[in-house]
Amino acid sequence: MDEYSGSMGSDADVAALVSIVGEVEAAVVLLTAAQVAEVRALAAAGQLAARQAAGSPAAVRAHDMALRSVAAELGGVLRVTDRTVQSRIDEARDLVEHYAATLAAWESGRITRGHVRVITDAGSVLVDASPERRAEFEAAAIVRCERDTPNRVRSEVEILAERFAERSFTDRHRDAAAERRVRVVPGSAGMSDLIATLPTVIADGILDRLTQQAQTVIDSREPGDAGSAFGARGAGDASGAGDASGAGDSEPDRRRIDQVRADVFSDLLLSGAPALDPTASGDGEGSLGAIRAQVQVIVPALTLLGVDDGPADLVGRSPIDADTARCLAGNTHSWARVLTDPVEGTVLAVDRYRTPWPQRRFLRARDQHCRFPGCRRAAIRCEIDHTIDAAKGGPTALWNLAHLCQRHHSMKQFTRWKVRQLPGGVLEWTSPTGRIYREDAPAPPVAFTPASTGTTAVDEPPPF
Repeated sequence: MDEYSGSMGSDADVAALVSIVGEVEAAVVLLTAAQVAEVRALAAAGQLAARQAAGSPAAVRAHDMALRSVAAELGGVLRVTDRTVQSRIDEARDLVEHYAATLAAWESGRITRGHVRVITDAGSVLVDASPERRAEFEAAAIVRCERDTPNRVRSEVEILAERFAERSFTDRHRDAAAERRVRVVPGSAGMSDLIATLPTVIADGILDRLTQQAQTVIDSREPGDAGSAFGARGAGDASGAGDASGAGDSEPDRRRIDQVRADVFSDLLLSGAPALDPTASGDGEGSLGAIRAQVQVIVPALTLLGVDDGPADLVGRSPIDADTARCLAGNTHSWARVLTDPVEGTVLAVDRYRTPWPQRRFLRARDQHCRFPGCRRAAIRCEIDHTIDAAKGGPTALWNLAHLCQRHHSMKQFTRWKVRQLPGGVLEWTSPTGRIYREDAPAPPVAFTPASTGTTAVDEPPPF
């Protein structure tokens, strides 16, 4: 631990940090007040332009001209283009006129600007909904946003909005999937972006498989060395993609994981097999070819049974449509049934078929993601950490385990951040300045909701 003592900080450093945190808090209050005032002013500018155009025989054109003129005036003050200002005016009017409660929550400091963006983005699917349904969505979304960071609540709020939408998520996904495509956007220095627009669950699976393959390449390097011979392929490689790795025969493999991911991606598309595989022998694909993607999906039982087409949750990403969720459930060799509290929504129990790791499956269902405040890295890409270190006698028991990503696992170990686990999987983090951050076990954003608060019978799982 001695080599990490510098990262702990002295008592004087902690005292200085307390002062800095106080200054930042005060600045945020002032900044929020200024941002809300700007939104109200921009909305007023848009409303002024609308009044100027009212009654004109060419109302649409007159309104556009009035808005352009107002935007140009403000653009001169803000030193940005009138087009930029016009877009900001539209966003401000939408917030002031359709999300008054959200604006008030932001102004009072209950939510942040990031939360506002999450709510308005998700609410865009409610354009045809009644004012009452929009207001009901907004109230529920604000409550969700008050308890976590924007990146954590985005998926939950999106799924909530889908529940209030007039047209189902599954129907809209089918239309969107018909627009899937691949395109190349030329860049600079002889580089280009290859962009594939795909269903989210497929895109997430592709990235996960590439990450696993790239990590296998990196982990196979010689200990203590930047690389080894397998990572350097010459132009004469039989795969025909010899230059993809960007390394010559005599150069050690010093590629970062992003670079290896890109190289494996190129190999797979150009040669049909991961030619970078250090364990391949003969004509076989080796271990890289055997790696398959992992995705974690939470789907309500009623959606699995086809009773409704409500969206499922691709953990760590975004909602997915019911058709995809049912397909995944039908084809997987194992699945878990998660029982949740009908009021709080927190995980009570998990049962699963054909799995030897009861603790791991429970923790994955309960945690969903890294349990450090604000982090949304999916549990399948995290480590299971002993809250009380095993080296200090901490048992390998559910009440002493939680998922942490590598970054926050290391921070817990080597800095003054401390954590203790309370009943129900609640983690209580204490920062170096003594501030306490409560991290509740997340409730799945999709769940079975009983018709009453009385005794609820648990449905039998579908026969997958």
